[in-house]
Amino acid sequence: MKAYLFPGQGSQFSGMGKDLYENNAQARALFDKANDILGFEITKVMFEGTDEELKQTNVTQPAIFLHSVILASTIENFAPDMVAGHSLGEFSALVAAGALSFEDALRLVAKRADAMQRACELNPSTMAAVLALDDDKIEAICASVESEVVVAANFNCPGQVVISGSHEGVRLAGEKLKDAGAKRVLPLPVGGAFHSPLMEPAREELAAAIESTVFSTPRCAIYQNVNAQPATDIETIKANLIVQLTAPVRWTQSVRNMVADGATEFIECGPGKVLQGLVKKIALEAVTSGVQA
Repeated sequence: MKAYLFPGQGSQFSGMGKDLYENNAQARALFDKANDILGFEITKVMFEGTDEELKQTNVTQPAIFLHSVILASTIENFAPDMVAGHSLGEFSALVAAGALSFEDALRLVAKRADAMQRACELNPSTMAAVLALDDDKIEAICASVESEVVVAANFNCPGQVVISGSHEGVRLAGEKLKDAGAKRVLPLPVGGAFHSPLMEPAREELAAAIESTVFSTPRCAIYQNVNAQPATDIETIKANLIVQLTAPVRWTQSVRNMVADGATEFIECGPGKVLQGLVKKIALEAVTSGVQA
């Protein structure tokens, strides 16, 4: 069975989607439509922007979404058996599964990015990757930092967990994690504490937009970040999507559950190869590949 995976923030690069735009009329029409919906030429930033310009949350998220979804739309006889997306990638996965229209999902992604940007400005915060330490130990240590906000935010693969919180919370937890045996604690170049309680203002803003958007029953199950379980029920999908901003991304468990449910081939659809690398560390026997633009 084929599982299609969609990447999240951090996979962007200058020039992303340019070949698609120049060589595929269907892709070009969707990119042009995106410029109209967003009210600015995101294609110009994607094709020619600097790394710094592409790193702005309100650009990064729609850019990665567009690259992923438009790439999927060019696949002949596209018929996924199951889908999943890492954080932002969950919106791309929902479009690929037919649960959201391209236009509605893009509007939600733009709203999500703006809301997250505002939450970051409201609560200056950060994230750090913790290498080679047990998941349970990381969660326990984060919980022991009671004076500040810090939580395990992304369970990416065995031995790689991202923590998220206030600058001081991440610093204090980082020291404790190194003392507990973490190989490294690497600060990440992000604008804020994604997938932590500090995203609550963004969650509230996005909840209203999700509730007023029309969803359809997907053509296949989507394995959602918050519980790593397959979902096809519209109300369940919406509820999980709302909680996602303040809850951890359970990627390791999602991939394991997909394998348990019959996935043998994982195909990454979007910029970069991050998810292929993570799958290889989670499910050694799985076949991985990426969609060529």
